[in-house]
Amino acid sequence: MPITRSRRRARWRRGAPAPRLSGGPAARESAYTIDELARASGLPTRTVRHYQSLGALHPPERNGRIALYREEHLRRLRLIAQLQDRGLRLKAIPDALRHAQRSLMSLEEWLGVGEELRTPWSPEAQVLLTEAELRKRLGERPPGLIATLVRTGLVRRQGEGLPAAYVVPSPSLLDIALKLHGAGVDITTGAEAAALVRKRMRRASGDLVKHFARRTGKGFARSASPRDVAESLAALRSLGAEAVRLVFAQEMARALRAAIEKGTLPASPKGRSRGLTGGST
Repeated sequence: MPITRSRRRARWRRGAPAPRLSGGPAARESAYTIDELARASGLPTRTVRHYQSLGALHPPERNGRIALYREEHLRRLRLIAQLQDRGLRLKAIPDALRHAQRSLMSLEEWLGVGEELRTPWSPEAQVLLTEAELRKRLGERPPGLIATLVRTGLVRRQGEGLPAAYVVPSPSLLDIALKLHGAGVDITTGAEAAALVRKRMRRASGDLVKHFARRTGKGFARSASPRDVAESLAALRSLGAEAVRLVFAQEMARALRAAIEKGTLPASPKGRSRGLTGGST
């Protein structure tokens, strides 16, 4: 007995496999209704619809009023899951796929470059300390130091209750600030200096990224292939910080000499600076 269109729709709603359409190779692939596709991918139907609304999943074929999905849709859903496992936000996935297609690179190559970009340049991680642990780290210091550290952002207090807990965003910067404090550079002055350096470095870093982007394939990353880009970025990560340290040391030495020569920074205690700057003893 022939199956009418209405009976076919009823069978699909009950979960029976969608029909295989006659025609070319694509038509001979398995076809799924949206509910069948959801079950095959292990996702709720509403999630499949949501992916489609965002453009992460391309539209289905149409057989009359019935939407039919193919194996390529199932593969795409599995790929979306893999991308999310690797930390890619759902809204960014359509752009990632389009970028890979436009640049004629495989998605794996594109992701490799993206992972290299996301690799932190510093292995440092914030730490959570109790008040007792923080005081031990500070050592013998004058009262009020913790309040100053909180005010300058070197330490963040967690909650309002007692006992207190403190987050140290950068343990290394805290240690540097404490060493400077012991050498006569108070916490506020040191924190202001760090903010000044960060402001200049933020701009310099942005300019450097633009510079390397313009030179990609023309002096940076050889042929501009994904592998070459990843290799150059890895070298920058390991050597860039050392280069910045050297340049900073050279420029600080130059600026200090200029300040001493102009008399804006004393070279020695008052009353003796003339002798150290070339004057009469």
